[in-house]
Amino acid sequence: MRIIHTSDWHLGQHFFGKSRGAEHQAFMQWLLAQIAEHQVDALIVAGDIFDTGTPPSYARALYNQFIVQMQQAECQLIILGGNHDSVSMLGESKELLACLNTKVIPGAYDTPEEHVFVVNNRQGEPGALICGLPFLRPRELVKSNMGESAKDKQLKLGNAIADYYQASYQQAQSLNQQYLDTLGRRLPIVATGHLTTVGASTSESVRDIYIGSLDAFNAQLFPPADYIALGHIHRPQSIAKTDHIRYSGSPLPLSFDELNKDNQANKSVFLVEFDHQCQLSLTTLAVPMFQPMQYLTGNLAFIEQQIAGLADIYTATESSSAFSQTWLSIEVTEQDFLSDLQNRIAAMTANKAVEVLQLKRARGRQQSTMTKHQNETLDELSVSEVFQRRLAQEQIDDEAFKVRICQRFEQVVEEVKLEQQEAQS
Repeated sequence: MRIIHTSDWHLGQHFFGKSRGAEHQAFMQWLLAQIAEHQVDALIVAGDIFDTGTPPSYARALYNQFIVQMQQAECQLIILGGNHDSVSMLGESKELLACLNTKVIPGAYDTPEEHVFVVNNRQGEPGALICGLPFLRPRELVKSNMGESAKDKQLKLGNAIADYYQASYQQAQSLNQQYLDTLGRRLPIVATGHLTTVGASTSESVRDIYIGSLDAFNAQLFPPADYIALGHIHRPQSIAKTDHIRYSGSPLPLSFDELNKDNQANKSVFLVEFDHQCQLSLTTLAVPMFQPMQYLTGNLAFIEQQIAGLADIYTATESSSAFSQTWLSIEVTEQDFLSDLQNRIAAMTANKAVEVLQLKRARGRQQSTMTKHQNETLDELSVSEVFQRRLAQEQIDDEAFKVRICQRFEQVVEEVKLEQQEAQS
């Protein structure tokens, strides 16, 4: 049995105002080629297929197009809802997509046992048992009681998630006994999840999903599945010093801090293979970096030197590549007041095939501007006021960038309101 584990596509993401549509299209074509080359039986997308609960039409078109293309690949597609996904939006087409060899699990079902199903290999034989668990929202698992402390709420939610996993795993074990009786062998059990685990390495683009109730799930509480395919953390990594509990990471860098010191993203998907004895074999398939991105930090002289080494605009436009421009994030470490910083950076990049998406100054002597408000409580502030106070702590010279941040914040607020309305209905 061969499975590709991926997650956190975030279709429809606007990266500092830039669309990722072309990158996602290139990634999907690359992924289809990997499925064909390695004769993959099933593809698992462990949450956050979309970037928002109300994705733009082009993102939905990419999603639907990929599902149709998967039919030619003869590979089953399993999609789990993430914290960015809308349960109702993903769920509205799951019956239709089931006719296209696609299993969509947008949210928690009435019982954890309903999340367990079998997937076949290319020969039509039972290949693996899947405990397909999406992002588990606290309201789906626990109810708050008056007088509970924050610690009590954390413990209750952590135990509820662990119990949900154990119940689904026990159902898989029960089904496995039937396959042992009929086939003479057990099937590997693959669990999925979309959550933060203790010890996971996060990035700026990862949003906390259990704010005020659970910081991170203890990986020791996972059931002893043969492989656990996780989503939500954007850096590929193994968890709890194991080989079988893994985050695949996002296929695209979703923030500049996901680049390493050499400005490489090191993105990947995992090829998971099981033999007839359920022995696990893992292969990392490196995802190409379709859109060039670089993070530059230093004083102005160093930054100018780095920009000088980049390709100029005339050479780049001769290329047929759709990704001829390099996206830049520039952090200036000089603390002196530079009123013309934006103009100086614009002059440095004038003849280069680059676009500066982020320009900021490194934190140095600046202190919090909220000291004078230290006697205020959150109850006295609106959501927008808290955001504006936090934004005031950042030294951002690009006013257009500030506007985009505020617009993105308002969009997030609207998404939260929409989720709350869905919960009440």
